[in-house]
Amino acid sequence: MARIKLKQLEIELESVSVFEEPNILLEQYPTTPHIAARMLHTIQSRFHDIDGRTVADLGVGCGVLSIGASLLGCGHCVGIDCDADALDQTRENLEELEVENVDLIQVDLSNPELSPLMESSVDNPPFGTKRSKGIDVVFVQHALKMSRRSVYSLHKSSTRQHFIKKAAEWGVDIEVVAQLRFDLAKTFKCHKQKSVDIEVDLIRFSHRKKIAAKAKKAAPKSSQISSASEPGPSS
Repeated sequence: MARIKLKQLEIELESVSVFEEPNILLEQYPTTPHIAARMLHTIQSRFHDIDGRTVADLGVGCGVLSIGASLLGCGHCVGIDCDADALDQTRENLEELEVENVDLIQVDLSNPELSPLMESSVDNPPFGTKRSKGIDVVFVQHALKMSRRSVYSLHKSSTRQHFIKKAAEWGVDIEVVAQLRFDLAKTFKCHKQKSVDIEVDLIRFSHRKKIAAKAKKAAPKSSQISSASEPGPSS
C-alpha cells in the first residue's frame, strides 16, 4: 500500500514549481502533478518499488518525480540531470517542501560512471524528437544499468512496439502498466496549439532474476551511497 492516498499525493505535487525558461533542445516539458501522482502511486501500490527503496530519477527536471517518491516513503532518491538550471529549480523545490532524502547530481548520460546502483528508477525521458532522436532509448538503457530491480518510464504509445523489440534485445522483461494522456501545454514559441493530448505508456522494464541477483551482489550498501547535493562538472 502507498503511504498517502492518490488525491493527496497529487495535491502535494501541485506545489512543485516548474521551469520559467525551459530548454527546447532538452525537451523540458514538466511532468504534470496529475500524471506524476498516478505514475508513482501505481508503482508503489502494484509493485512496491518505492517505499523503503533506493530510487533514481534520470532527467530529474523540476524534481516532481523525486519529490513524489519521497512522499511515498523512498529510502533515498538520486535525481540526475545534465542541466544546471534544472537542478537549481529542483533544489529550490526540495527546500520549499522540506524534502531531505533526495540528492542531486549534474552529469551527462554519456558519463560511464553515472551513479551507484539503485533499486528502482522512475523517469519521464524526452520523447525523442527530430532534434534528439533516440534519446528515449538511451535513457532506458542507462536506467537499466543503474537499477537492480525495475525501471518505470513514460513513452509515447506509438513507440510501444519499438520498446518491446528493444527489451527483447536487452534481455529484460517489459510490461505496459498503464496508458495515460499527457496534456502537453504550449511551452515554446514554435507550438501553435494551446495544448495537445499525447497518448503515453507507463512501461515497466524489469531485470530477470539471474541478472538482478548479479546486480545486487555488485551493488554498494545503502550506507556507501555518497551524497552529492552539489552539482559536479557539466558535460
